[in-house]
Amino acid sequence: MKLFKNITRLVISVSLATVMTAAAWADEWTHVLPEEVGMSSARLQKLTDVMQGYIDSGDVAGMVILIARDGKVPYEMAFGKRDLATNAPMLKDTIFRIASQTKAIVSAGIMSLQEEGKLLVTEPLGKYLPEWMETNVAVAKQDGEGYDIVPAERSITIRDLLTHTSGIPYGAWINGLTDDAWMEAGFPGWYYASSDKPIRELVREMAALPMVGQPGEKWVYGLNLDILGALIEVVSGQTLDVFLKERFFDPLGMVDTQFYLPVSKLNRLATVYVRTGPGEITRASDEGIMWTQGDYVIGQGPNLTLSGGAGLLSTAHDYSVFLEMLRNDGATMSGEQLLSPMSISLLTTDHTGDIDFRPGVGFSYGFAVALDRGIIGTPGNVGEFRWGGAYHSTYWVDPVANLVVTAFTQFGATAGLDDQNKLRAMIYAAITD
Repeated sequence: MKLFKNITRLVISVSLATVMTAAAWADEWTHVLPEEVGMSSARLQKLTDVMQGYIDSGDVAGMVILIARDGKVPYEMAFGKRDLATNAPMLKDTIFRIASQTKAIVSAGIMSLQEEGKLLVTEPLGKYLPEWMETNVAVAKQDGEGYDIVPAERSITIRDLLTHTSGIPYGAWINGLTDDAWMEAGFPGWYYASSDKPIRELVREMAALPMVGQPGEKWVYGLNLDILGALIEVVSGQTLDVFLKERFFDPLGMVDTQFYLPVSKLNRLATVYVRTGPGEITRASDEGIMWTQGDYVIGQGPNLTLSGGAGLLSTAHDYSVFLEMLRNDGATMSGEQLLSPMSISLLTTDHTGDIDFRPGVGFSYGFAVALDRGIIGTPGNVGEFRWGGAYHSTYWVDPVANLVVTAFTQFGATAGLDDQNKLRAMIYAAITD
């Protein structure tokens, strides 16, 4: 009985410590008047009016926007509905599928392992996942009919995966050349939350398939971060969810970030919609490889595949806290150093060099990086790093302006929607210093 009481006290102490960590962060994440951080309340009200306009017109069901500057929050707003059918309001703590915004967190995990001397990003992936030491590449035939398969000229490195220059496609999605091979092998796209295999097994099967570029040859958006998630599991000896929870989620108080949603949080999950025309949206189907809704809930699917490329759910607050850590050179607001300033620099510096990515933009270890605003043509500063998710979520960090922006919604198709461009323009217009 005494042992039981001691164990009980220990469990309670650990639980309280976790809660206190989250609470401490929340207390320090101060909400302030915009003017206290060099922003205009009047201009941010115009932003609110414009974003509300998308709700009123029926173009967007709901969204959550959080703006942080100088480590404080001058603007956090929830708009519209979390679910139109039930009339459930969008709230600031609504949970979203963040899809490719998972990539930044897993990239940070790789840098954490490098800091501990457990791997080097310049090493071959095959050193840790042997089936990847030698791979094959598809080369289109000159007559345009099919392709030949040739050996890769060198081994794929961890760095190739971080920069999406490995030549690995996103299965049979935005691939074209080798669609049939990847589809036949059971890799139709980027959505694997419904798979009944763990990520390590899926990654083992991927290695035998033809890639669509030589390592280091070109930028190819693909399954790179899913593979890095499996690498983290092998090198750390932990499952990816436990690793990320210990390294980032617990220290940062990210209590609503996870791969699969507990049933107790299901009522906070936003519904996915598709836009069928101006002012017309409809609930996305539960069928298919991309927008399945139920598989994200514990007990409603296999819940086996921890996708480092697209699997996490989170809130705007949680994700902003992670981004603020990056902006703060790897330190939490309480001063705990989760990553070194050098690792943050590597994560957010262009590594593509002469490899074409986008005009005026490079790619780092997980982010697009602004290199030339004169070419890009939109507001912001050189050195800004950003990305987004397949459900029309977006974020950016502008170290020059000391700015973190997170904007979450849940759309599977958004043709013609210009909310994100207006969001950017109006946020920078609100900065007064």
